[in-house]
Amino acid sequence: MLTPVILSGGAGTRLWPLSRELYPKQLLSLIGERTMIQQTALRLEGLSAAAPVVVCNEAHRFLVAEQLREIHITAQSIVLEPMGRNTAPAIALAAHAALKRAGAADPLLLVLPADHVIRDVPAFQKAVKAALTAAGEGRLVTFGIVPTSPETGYGYIQRGASAGAAFAIARFVEKPDAERAEAFVASGEYYWNSGMFLFSARRYLEELARLAPDMARVCAEAFAAAKADLDFTRIAPERFETCPADSIDYAVMEKTGDAVVVPLAAGWSDVGSWSALHEASDADGHGNVLHGDVICEDSEGCYLYAESRLVSAVGLTDHVVVETKDAVLVAPKARVQDVKKLVHRLKEAGRYEHSLHREVFRPWGSYDSIESGPRFQVKRLKVKPGAVLSLQLHHHRAEHWVVVSGTARITRGDEVFLLEENQSTYIPIGVRHRIENPGKIALHIIEIQSGSYLGEDDIVRLEDQYGREGTTS
Repeated sequence: MLTPVILSGGAGTRLWPLSRELYPKQLLSLIGERTMIQQTALRLEGLSAAAPVVVCNEAHRFLVAEQLREIHITAQSIVLEPMGRNTAPAIALAAHAALKRAGAADPLLLVLPADHVIRDVPAFQKAVKAALTAAGEGRLVTFGIVPTSPETGYGYIQRGASAGAAFAIARFVEKPDAERAEAFVASGEYYWNSGMFLFSARRYLEELARLAPDMARVCAEAFAAAKADLDFTRIAPERFETCPADSIDYAVMEKTGDAVVVPLAAGWSDVGSWSALHEASDADGHGNVLHGDVICEDSEGCYLYAESRLVSAVGLTDHVVVETKDAVLVAPKARVQDVKKLVHRLKEAGRYEHSLHREVFRPWGSYDSIESGPRFQVKRLKVKPGAVLSLQLHHHRAEHWVVVSGTARITRGDEVFLLEENQSTYIPIGVRHRIENPGKIALHIIEIQSGSYLGEDDIVRLEDQYGREGTTS
């Protein structure tokens, strides 16, 4: 039984300001109409695979579930990591989840990061099928990308003797300098390390227990203490926080004697930077990738992205310009690896832009902070059909609501009433309240807040259908 495991725990800081801590790159539509995680799930069609196991950050749980629902995929389990511990523990949790569903069977786990681009899906599926025999024989398979250039940003795998469709692994190599990368590619014996794997659940857990026993023990205990929460498996944080953090490469693959590599040439990219995204995207005749309302003159080799307004460029060469509602990035393509330094500075300064967009997504929809000033803030709320916000109150702010489109069912104190388009209501400080969308189209509301303190932590949740009572997330 082939069980996909989709790892969706990364933050993607190198793609700031589009990718942010609470809305990372795997949840974005960077290439094509589908998001990265949706593309990852959809490329499994035709492999006769079971429903996927998804491992994600707890803060992303509703976004991940909603994006899978949009493409009519129901995960067999969405495992919530209370904190990141790298890929080896994440895969261990997924293995336990798959085994719990499989009963006496030992499913083969196809481990896929949620944020990769693969342009040639048939070639990808052919490589997976070729790897099934080795995985069924107890091998731990990794997929090695046939290199197209001497990249210095990837780790490399040197192949050894042939073993059917797979090769023994002679060694793993850290990111090389340019001279060594050129020699690797010229030899024809090296592949890029893709971070994709195929092995049986029990076999992986056996090797983890042998090579990283403390990690294996903590993961087993944390999963055994996990609790079901709606459609999610919530891992016990007090146990998981003691887990050593390590990648599967360091913890298992570089130490086991049973690792093999299957070559993969399928138009792969990990989209690890703005320059990588530029290369993975379709460019015009001048080598420019344009997204949104963009006008450029006498420019070439650029990635220009406009989210909310006109972006214009003159005389640029090999630059990245990315505009969002609350931030603009300008950088030479040769310096895009340093974007993470900007994110670090934002964190140090205590600014929100490293983690949140201006538009914040919630399980019921989203809110966009349009304007703010001393003692006031204006938001646009979008409430999905059938969605219900929590029953809540605020100690420091009052709110005015104006329905722009759709129909709202309002709870205000002991009252429950409907508001239609162009109608409004007022929520005094300290009064419990709730918005519901009873209709079949999205509900749009303009919310005007006023008061001495307008922070999101001034929310007391009394009831919540998403299990968020008492929280602000």
